[in-house]
Amino acid sequence: MKFKPTMMVCAMAAALATLGAAQAQTVRIGNQGDALSMDPHSLNESLQLSVTGNVYEPLVTRGKDLQLEPALATGWKQTSPNVWRFELRKGVTFHDGKPFTADDVLFSFARGSGDGSDMKSYTNDIQEVRKIDAHTVEFETKAPFPILPGVLSFFYIMNKQWSEENQATRPVDRRKGVENAASFRANGTGPFRLRERQPGVKTSFVRNGNYWGKIEGNVVNVEYTPIGNDSTRVAALLSGQVDVMEPVPVQDVARVNASGKAKVLQGPELRWIFLGMDQKRDELLYSSVKGKNPFKDKRVRQAFYQAIDINGIQKTVMRGAATPAALLIGPGINGFDPSMDKRLPYDPEAAKKLLAEAGYPNGFEVGMNCPNDRYVNDGNICQAVAANLARIGVKVNLQVETKGTYFPKVLKRDTSFYLLGWSPSTYDAHNVLNALIRCVDDKGSGQFNLGAYCNPKVDELTLKVQSETDQAKRNAMIKEAFTLHSNDVGHLPLHQQALAWGVASHVQLTQRADNQMPFRYMSVKQ
Repeated sequence: MKFKPTMMVCAMAAALATLGAAQAQTVRIGNQGDALSMDPHSLNESLQLSVTGNVYEPLVTRGKDLQLEPALATGWKQTSPNVWRFELRKGVTFHDGKPFTADDVLFSFARGSGDGSDMKSYTNDIQEVRKIDAHTVEFETKAPFPILPGVLSFFYIMNKQWSEENQATRPVDRRKGVENAASFRANGTGPFRLRERQPGVKTSFVRNGNYWGKIEGNVVNVEYTPIGNDSTRVAALLSGQVDVMEPVPVQDVARVNASGKAKVLQGPELRWIFLGMDQKRDELLYSSVKGKNPFKDKRVRQAFYQAIDINGIQKTVMRGAATPAALLIGPGINGFDPSMDKRLPYDPEAAKKLLAEAGYPNGFEVGMNCPNDRYVNDGNICQAVAANLARIGVKVNLQVETKGTYFPKVLKRDTSFYLLGWSPSTYDAHNVLNALIRCVDDKGSGQFNLGAYCNPKVDELTLKVQSETDQAKRNAMIKEAFTLHSNDVGHLPLHQQALAWGVASHVQLTQRADNQMPFRYMSVKQ
């Protein structure tokens, strides 16, 4: 992609002065994990984007109902099949007082498409970003791209001058452990400013008194604390040490609701949990099989699939707070076809037979990577999968760890078998096809296809899905692409997980199905 132009922090008292009669209300949030960096281009992960999305903003955002709304762009239109024009909001300043202009947009997209960025799947189909004037930019895409505004809704804009002054012109690369000023400091345009960052301990935010838009809630201060232990997190909520916690362990939902001090907000989340396998290397990095890669054989992948007792996991691990899935998308995602959502049957005997046919009658050993503080009961899910696979002779050497070490490892594909969750940020099937299923290249295609599954026909359909404006034709292409992927057993889908936020009685907030938690909607009852 080429980019060519053609043409800190205010004091707390200043922020409070703009609030009128509102009091300096504080909300303390406890989450099982931490945002791994304040750099908005460093990790394409929902929790990371949720936290940094209170400080930084995109051109186009999503409201409470998940519909697209203007943010740093006031309007946008397609001027030709491959060109979108965005009118930028005037009078917006970054937290340090610098004005927001088209130069910041060009800089941010160049930064987000460069080395170290984890946001390339948002930019890989953009050919060029052009500056028309100080408050107008054009995006030229490689092919017609009717869903571009939705794709941009999680791509945040940084200040060019601040980044240059702080030697932060390149993203923090989580794969290499590289840090820079953007890891610990931030200068966005959002409704909250970063006040203090203590990685893994606490991150504090303060309301932006100069925010260009409306902040619906009355919260002034937000303290975000990672609390990895489930019992400790629940105890913190019930004792009043935190006001909001996420997620509530499924076994504690009834206890929280009965406490009289807090309630659990529950609802379906647009996130699917699945397993991936290295299908590229000629020999797995972590396996007893030498000289070949068993996951290249569809029979092995299908054996793993049919060995997993998904209903047992739903009942005993998730306690009903999950819906078994056959695809990497489901209800709520544009292009989902319920007629396709039918899993292969759980059948350990059939799985054993498939392994034997593939040349592994006694099974084999394989390493598996799994986080224990990112998804609902993620570590327990992996333990259940390992137990299921043991019944067909596969010994899983399970490595369960915090997401702070898990993500850098799997994102550089240092894995043979892994668990991942995905919430399509555009609420469209194309996001999954492009980021998770498309063949991997160095431009951002298949950026999270960590096992390097590849079917050229699926790639061809993905490009057509991206450009097609006829919804019936588009849905037919999506169905064909997912049918091919399912027939290949490209990944092992598990389930759609449910949201469970614990909220103290004196706090009001908005729960969105994408698991984003905007501070601007939070209020403390007076």
